[in-house]
Amino acid sequence: MAAQTAKPAIAGLLVAFVVGYLAGPGRPALAQPAMFAAPAVTGLWQKIDEETGGSVGWFLFVEREGLYEGVIAKLFLRPGDPQNQTCAACRDDRKDTPILGIPLVRDMKRHGLKYEDGNILDPRDGNVYSAMMTVSPDGQSLTVRGYLGFALFGRDEIWYRLPETAFKELDPIIIAKYLPASAPAAVGSIKRQGSAKSTNPVRAQQ
Repeated sequence: MAAQTAKPAIAGLLVAFVVGYLAGPGRPALAQPAMFAAPAVTGLWQKIDEETGGSVGWFLFVEREGLYEGVIAKLFLRPGDPQNQTCAACRDDRKDTPILGIPLVRDMKRHGLKYEDGNILDPRDGNVYSAMMTVSPDGQSLTVRGYLGFALFGRDEIWYRLPETAFKELDPIIIAKYLPASAPAAVGSIKRQGSAKSTNPVRAQQ
């Protein structure tokens, strides 16, 4: 009986030794917990005009009960653009809502670096499209894809993460509506969730 019970114990020691050896210095680990969590979409992003290089708009992403939402956090109006724009063309609860602060992206479900099953609003005509997003591994860029029917026939846009200093430029309306009651603590919290410091410059409108 002693010999029989010793065999499993010896086998277990051998397995532990092999796993430890393979995971030793200079060798790839078979299974190790991730040291760093993948960067999240939470935080501030900007869309760049490809022709002028200026910023088109800023977008703030927050997490609400497991779903991710992106709102228009800052507008860069062009000469002749009306002030205090609203979404007159919207056909849902966002109808006649001010464009500044309007939820643009809704219902995104996170799967690592990918966000799926969400939707995106085109405030120009009120149409709502299916959407998916992908954060780059370094957390510096966000690929946003809106589509109708099949993702294959959609169109990509690339947004860029803004530095932490950009939070201080947000309108108080955005802070009050989308960040918790304590604004400084909320900003610190959302920056920690984003987990990646931006290396992208803040672009002014051109």
